Amino acid sequence: MFLSDNEIVLDAVSTGEVKQFRCLECDKAFPFKYNLIRHAVVHSGVKNFKCDECGKRFAQKSDLTKHQLIHSGVKNFKCDECGKLFTEKTNLTKHLLTHSGMKNFKCDECSKLFTQKTNLAKHLLIHSGVKNFKCDECGKLFAKKSDLRRHLLRHSGVKNFECHACGKLFARKDSLTQHLLIHSGVNNFMCDECGKQFAQKRGLTKHLLSHSGMKNFKCDACGKRFAWKISLTKHLLIHSGVKNF
Repeated sequence: MFLSDNEIVLDAVSTGEVKQFRCLECDKAFPFKYNLIRHAVVHSGVKNFKCDECGKRFAQKSDLTKHQLIHSGVKNFKCDECGKLFTEKTNLTKHLLTHSGMKNFKCDECSKLFTQKTNLAKHLLIHSGVKNFKCDECGKLFAKKSDLRRHLLRHSGVKNFECHACGKLFARKDSLTQHLLIHSGVNNFMCDECGKQFAQKRGLTKHLLSHSGMKNFKCDACGKRFAWKISLTKHLLIHSGVKNF
């Protein structure tokens, strides 16, 4: 049996293979007109669906329903690579990109690559200079809410990540990961000035201040200046009268 061209198109549309209805705002395409109409609400700014748990609002009821899974604690989607669990299949799909090694989204400012467009968009806030998220404890400002959340762990005093090599505790897993480089013996970061090598990039960054001549940390008691804050902190013990040795 042969289908006419019209029948083929209709059949393709019904199975979602052809996306004919395109949003003029974001160029996203949909197989059915009602999908486009429902999608248009996203651009209207109207968010009539509110989460009773956290107050977050959504343009579509389906988005609210997905969001509520976060509060339920139910995570049925597991990553076979690392075992991480997710509340939504879409989040698992995005997460799998981190294991693929593919990074197709590049920052024009610093050339850093990202697996997801959303991660690039968040990263660009760093270059914008806009910092709308403030820590109520110390007043420090952040460009991203996620950075503020990570920072708040420092004030909580909770340190659940322990280094099995030396017993040092950390508030964040990424901090422990960075610390473990010290025990690995691998020093991939070298100073072009003196050849000294470091396990961590931040170690090299701090070291470079010694060559720059910049000393931004001043002792209010005697006026002595230091390149690093930690050096100033140690120096202040002299004025405090505290003797640890």
